[in-house]
Amino acid sequence: MTHGEIRSLIDRSLFASLGYADENGRQSIRRVFCVWHKGLGTHLISTNTSSSHVQSLMKNGNACLYFSDDDSFEAVCLYGKAEISCDRKHKELLWNEGDEKYYPKGIDDEDYSVIVFTADSGRYYRFDGKADLTSDEISSYDSSCTLENGYSKTHR
Repeated sequence: MTHGEIRSLIDRSLFASLGYADENGRQSIRRVFCVWHKGLGTHLISTNTSSSHVQSLMKNGNACLYFSDDDSFEAVCLYGKAEISCDRKHKELLWNEGDEKYYPKGIDDEDYSVIVFTADSGRYYRFDGKADLTSDEISSYDSSCTLENGYSKTHR
């Protein structure tokens, strides 16, 4: 897969699987809505600050993010760090009409936060092979990218 094909896979995904270690050191996975991306390396996920995965990530930010297309049998797993942001800029960017049912106090709800996942490496596969993504490849690809909603770009 080319880097552009990996980006296309990420863009057309509506959800990703977030892997992390919980507070007891057990491996855990959460399915997350993840459509905001900067290239291959930066991904934004809105979530509840009080959720157990956020509490675990605050203590240990090591995580992975897995995007897949079951129809074409291709996927990419990105390894890196997850940080929790309560920055209004991030929260406004990810806010959608109807989110007040989850966050009744709106954008400034203390239970509303954003996971900023930053990849430092990865591994991808599809029918024609598999390979690793290095930090240098991700950085080089991302240098000309901006933060954008990949799903709305591919699903108009």
